[in-house]
Amino acid sequence: MTKIVIIDYGLGNLRSVFRGIEKAGARPIITHHPEEIQSADGIILPGVGAFSEGMGRLSPIRQYLLSAAEEVPLLGICLGMQMLMDESEEHGNHQGLALIPGHVRKFHPEPGMKVPQMGWNTIHHAMPHDPLLSGIDEGSYLYFVHSYYVDCPAEYRLCETIYGVSYSSAVKRDQIYGVQFHPEKSGATGLLLLKNFIGLC
Repeated sequence: MTKIVIIDYGLGNLRSVFRGIEKAGARPIITHHPEEIQSADGIILPGVGAFSEGMGRLSPIRQYLLSAAEEVPLLGICLGMQMLMDESEEHGNHQGLALIPGHVRKFHPEPGMKVPQMGWNTIHHAMPHDPLLSGIDEGSYLYFVHSYYVDCPAEYRLCETIYGVSYSSAVKRDQIYGVQFHPEKSGATGLLLLKNFIGLC
């Protein structure tokens, strides 16, 4: 059975991601141990919270994660996706993992627009034939909770979402993926995306 390592660095909805991967048909393991990371078939980097804190907590295993990402598929979720970028402007400028070119920027509210974005919103396919999106319809609703968004070059945009601005709600570079929404909280559509990711591993 496919072994999916969920990186435990002290931030993130680990149990809900664990259950989502289990439902999707793989064997999830929550860990921060380098030997488990290195033996994974696929890796999920979850996260909820501030960018700088996330990067700080990830620091002890950063090199193991970067090394593993060269060998097996990686999926960043929410803050985990943002940390794949070059840098973030959240509470000052902070360097990310630089696995995908891009910047993390703050939403600037417009009248009637609440920050954080919290709830269901649609995704629009920028790479409709990518295997991660197999069976997922254009305009599908997924569940979001975030105050900052990813701005990255068009060649890395897998999906786009509009919330005041059009931003990258899913990204891809080679076998490295990131999604701003929470697939583990997005019902059947989110479960299908997790199944598609497992299929890549």
